Amino acid sequence: MTTVGTVRRRLFGIPSAKAVFSRPGFAPEAWERFAPVACSLMEGYHAALEDPRLGVLAARLEAVEPELKGFAYEGAGMGLAALDAVTPYKRRLEAFVAGPGAAHIYPVYVGVGLAYARLRRTPESRLAGLDPLLGWVTADGYGFHEAFFKRRRYVEQHAVPTRLSDYGRRFFDQGVGRALWFSGGAVVDRVARLITGFQPERHADLWSGVGLASAYGGGADEAALRSVLAYASAYRPQLARGAATAAWGRRTAGNEAAHTDLACRVFCGRGSEDAAAVVEEAARGLPVISVEPGYEIWRRRTEEGLAA
Repeated sequence: MTTVGTVRRRLFGIPSAKAVFSRPGFAPEAWERFAPVACSLMEGYHAALEDPRLGVLAARLEAVEPELKGFAYEGAGMGLAALDAVTPYKRRLEAFVAGPGAAHIYPVYVGVGLAYARLRRTPESRLAGLDPLLGWVTADGYGFHEAFFKRRRYVEQHAVPTRLSDYGRRFFDQGVGRALWFSGGAVVDRVARLITGFQPERHADLWSGVGLASAYGGGADEAALRSVLAYASAYRPQLARGAATAAWGRRTAGNEAAHTDLACRVFCGRGSEDAAAVVEEAARGLPVISVEPGYEIWRRRTEEGLAA
């Protein structure tokens, strides 16, 4: 680690992943089930702070266990976005996404959203500098952060972010749904009860976040996943899309996982390979210019493809 990296780690580092999971409102099962996820994300974040040179950073990330590698890349995205905010002329994030982070762009952008929340920057104000299709994913990371670290306001009081557009709030809610899955320790009854407290019009996006988190991060066996489906039967298209998106992200990065395949079989009625193929096919031929965001067309096509 360089001297500058040591200073950055001291200034911006997070002392303890376990302490984060010990905050009020978190289920005891959260740390028990997701400690490896949290530690991998922290490893990626601190790696970026300590030495953001692409070759050095990529080597550290690639050393992470394959199933957890996406979380390490998410942490790296968070760290690089934070560094770019301090020294924007470096453009580290852009170089990372164009290089070693290309196959992990989805979790990297989730991490960027985490950084924006910590820096109190609005994701939509930064879309111009990101991938035109996947840039919206930063609002998901933003929502995850707010629900995870400002639980009272965004989970207990169900606050709606005022600095996002209506469409941005949908991704925010997807991030909130993911946060509920991880902070709730994948205890299905608990997660479902929390979602019930939100306004009904937010439920679809919250459940899509649960589908994404449970498929990508795991934490539940088949019985628990079928319980999720029972609670969210009215939102199966969103659950299925979330799980299929997780499968697509893992296939793109080459880090497939058994728990992702299981979630796809329960929520999508097909294995992860087939579910990922639906997502990929839905992205073909998206309009370059459209009144409706291209990502929304992609999401709708994916839901229709999974239901076919």
